[in-house]
Amino acid sequence: MPTQVTKALIPAAGRGTRFLPLTKAVPKELAPLVTTPALELVVAEAAGVGITDVLLVVSPEKRAINDYFGANPGLEEALKKKGDKKALASVRRPGELARIAYTDQLNPRGLGHAIGCGEEFAAGEPLAVLLPDDLVDDRDSLLGPMLDVYAEHGGIVLGLLDVGPVEISKYGCVVPADGADPNADVVELADLVEKPRAEEAPSTLAIIGRYVLPPEIFAALHETDPGVGGEIQITDAMRALCRAGTPVHGVVFRGRRYDTGDRLDYVKAVVQIAVRHPDIGADFRAWLRDYEPDV
Repeated sequence: MPTQVTKALIPAAGRGTRFLPLTKAVPKELAPLVTTPALELVVAEAAGVGITDVLLVVSPEKRAINDYFGANPGLEEALKKKGDKKALASVRRPGELARIAYTDQLNPRGLGHAIGCGEEFAAGEPLAVLLPDDLVDDRDSLLGPMLDVYAEHGGIVLGLLDVGPVEISKYGCVVPADGADPNADVVELADLVEKPRAEEAPSTLAIIGRYVLPPEIFAALHETDPGVGGEIQITDAMRALCRAGTPVHGVVFRGRRYDTGDRLDYVKAVVQIAVRHPDIGADFRAWLRDYEPDV
């Protein structure tokens, strides 16, 4: 029987150049969605399905992430004196979601390299990987069903999204196994293709930022040659395992997802989260109804 997945890795070492000048001083992962950073929401997603230990792969320039998930005794004492229990709970919450560990990715060389930084953390156990730019709406579920599929089949489990034929060339794409129903919620997979040309894509099912990986992924990463730009691609390592007989399944996500690494989608995410915010949601919805752009 596969081991229960209790560990997750979140890569957060990138420079976030699309969000300059903010990211000159503030990690992109801490850009707020109203008042809560996307990174905290992703950690909360993992914790909500039983993940107890989270490794954040960071860089020396992004110590603000460590500070955010660490304690702030001075601030907490000030909030205690004010009697502001709600604010106190909010600043304590990030560090209480899971046991947070950190490792530096000193020379980022792709997602495969970032995941490889977690070998010691994984310690021979399976590992969930969550990309912080991919935010799953808290009313929907993706990682939970993926862990269920891993418990049943083991191997590799991927989060998938049907992006249609026009967009598929921007993503890693999957090849359904013979006889598999590509319209099912769980699809057995035969192969993976990195960013195929639209006319050559074997399906319209794209790999999005949720993975469940077996311990064997680290040996495969060690054997994976760097590609363009010296980057080690996780797709290449997963393909090697797939071709060696490791079962691979995809869970097709049909809910709400926000790409907070894209500036336009980030703003859309802020709006969609703001309209549901318990403190400002009603007033914000009222303002939106009356808003007339002055352009």
